[in-house]
Amino acid sequence: MAVMASTANMLIAFQPNNNANLRKLQPPPSISSSLTTARKSINSTTLCKATTSTTSTNNSSLSSTITELQETPSPPKQPQPDISSVWRKLHGEDNWVGLLDPMDPRLRAELIRYGEMAQACYDSFDYDPYSKYCGSCRYPREEFFELLDMRHLGYSVSRYIYATANINLPKFFRRSRWPHKLWSQHANWAGYVAVSDDETSKKLGRRDITIAWRGTVTHVEWVADLMNYLRPISPEVACDDPEVKVEAGFLDLYTDREPSCGYCKYSARQQVLAEVKRLIEKYEDEEVSVTITGHSLGSAMAILSAFDIAETGLNVKKENKSVHVSVITFSGPRVGNLRFKERLESKHGVKVLRVHNTHDMVPKSPGFLINETSPEWLFKLAQGLPWSYTHVGVDLELDHKNSPYLNPNGDSACAHNLEAHLHLLDGYHGRKREFESSSGRDVALVNKDCDFLRDEESVPPAWRQDLNRGLVRGPHGRWMQPDRPTLVHDHPQDTDLHLNQLGLL
Repeated sequence: MAVMASTANMLIAFQPNNNANLRKLQPPPSISSSLTTARKSINSTTLCKATTSTTSTNNSSLSSTITELQETPSPPKQPQPDISSVWRKLHGEDNWVGLLDPMDPRLRAELIRYGEMAQACYDSFDYDPYSKYCGSCRYPREEFFELLDMRHLGYSVSRYIYATANINLPKFFRRSRWPHKLWSQHANWAGYVAVSDDETSKKLGRRDITIAWRGTVTHVEWVADLMNYLRPISPEVACDDPEVKVEAGFLDLYTDREPSCGYCKYSARQQVLAEVKRLIEKYEDEEVSVTITGHSLGSAMAILSAFDIAETGLNVKKENKSVHVSVITFSGPRVGNLRFKERLESKHGVKVLRVHNTHDMVPKSPGFLINETSPEWLFKLAQGLPWSYTHVGVDLELDHKNSPYLNPNGDSACAHNLEAHLHLLDGYHGRKREFESSSGRDVALVNKDCDFLRDEESVPPAWRQDLNRGLVRGPHGRWMQPDRPTLVHDHPQDTDLHLNQLGLL
């Protein structure tokens, strides 16, 4: 029976992603063999008749349970509520005044929705160093949300974003252990651009272009790689104020390119700007918004790209009609100096809402010594120094110690985890208010990539894994990693046209 119970647990653990339909899972031959062996053992003639009768009943019950698990559909997803009359307020028109404490339920739902779009970057990324596709997206662009069981969002991915290897942020990049089988010598998948469909756009009150940037999952060691050095954003990003400065490592990641590589022959910046311009032109006659999201390092990329979109003038359509640009980030670091903040918020009107766990160390970096929390006289005095950073936008601070489900002594990686942030959002109703789940969001998702839940929840740590590590039986019965024929250079043919119009080629 121990073998059979263990087998049942394996069937549950081998989920391709957090929302995968269990009925799609079929036990591999090794598991089927274990079940057969266990059943034979239970029905062995060495057992007495009474024991045989009991175990036979248990065997039947277990088989029934496994069948039910395989046939149980995913829980129904909540349809997108109609926010067409309030979407501007939910996206910061009034800087979220009166919406955070107490927490407006519609805003909470919006934050979780964009957080899940950021989480999709993690759930679809190939981190396995033993995969020849390590560093790429597991799924073809056309089926991205469908294969993640996120069709209910009502978005389609229009473009993937690739970044080139950056020596200043080595932990962001993943490479295969099989150097002779690399899918790319220089590129890593860095996120995607998506656009809402017609039905969803009606409920949202506008056509929404979403940019989601991949971050660094739970690990916080990448912060140590930061140069902790502010550099003028110009000339890499056109800006007439030489005092606008950002973290040098972020700027390099955003603007570097490798002409010899099909995936990153355009910089991440060029890919994003060209796609945003294309989509805004495509929906010229509609009201359009640009919403950018990301977690951890992805948060920094989100803020930097929002600044760039506004600085380049992409947020102004014909006849001076404006495109609302907002940023929703999770557990992100500081990006630039005070002049960067002032130009982003005051001159360009970009709205930024930062969600973070008060026990997370990443939002406290860089600028650990001199930042917006320093005495005012010191902060102003240090403005000319290359390590004086400040956060932008509005802050929504959460505390994982308020959740009865989480280990209050979780480590730094747990405090940084995106799924933990979404769990905390789900139970947040305002400062000094008790934690209470608002949507019944599954707490098991917290432990998808970390070990943060209390033992009473009986959820194993880091439970997310691929069936058989992605291997399948080939035509000759041998286990092999299948090819991904859809892994192609995915740059639209009109990329050069739009970049030329922007003066970026």
